[in-house]
Amino acid sequence: MPSEKIVNDMIKDAGYTPIKGRTIIATYAPANLSEKIARFFSNEFFVLQMCENSLVLLPFGRMSFMLKKNVALEISYDHIHKVTIQEDMFNYRIELDTDEGLIALSAQQKELSEFRTSGILSVGMSGFGSGISRSEPLKVANWHRTNLDATLRALETLPLKQIKTA
Repeated sequence: MPSEKIVNDMIKDAGYTPIKGRTIIATYAPANLSEKIARFFSNEFFVLQMCENSLVLLPFGRMSFMLKKNVALEISYDHIHKVTIQEDMFNYRIELDTDEGLIALSAQQKELSEFRTSGILSVGMSGFGSGISRSEPLKVANWHRTNLDATLRALETLPLKQIKTA
């Protein structure tokens, strides 16, 4: 699976400026329990990357779980009115109230990350593209776990667009 450095390089190649340490795994949030059960077997995951001026989602392949190079969604910070984050069982529900409407995402909590999809998708080996020198031993780095708290805090404090009154 891709290291955080590889994710950042892909984001840069797509023309965005990623913010270091603001990368997590997310998926679209189900509307209700029935949809949650249905999505359990066919869920699509994304890298949610906070960039200089926008949020960017890069998709993982559904069968291969390899990160795709095309941007699935880009949301300019100027278009976000409000961000709400709340616990939802073993996940966090991230609701973005935007000019285009509500976008609901879900991010798995970090405590069980190693046993869940977020941990599997966000593990990079230090000797395989994470930028750590070869002199150090290979180590596993779960960047979803490492970045989750700071990313959620940063999302909650985004500079929000002022609603214009007539």
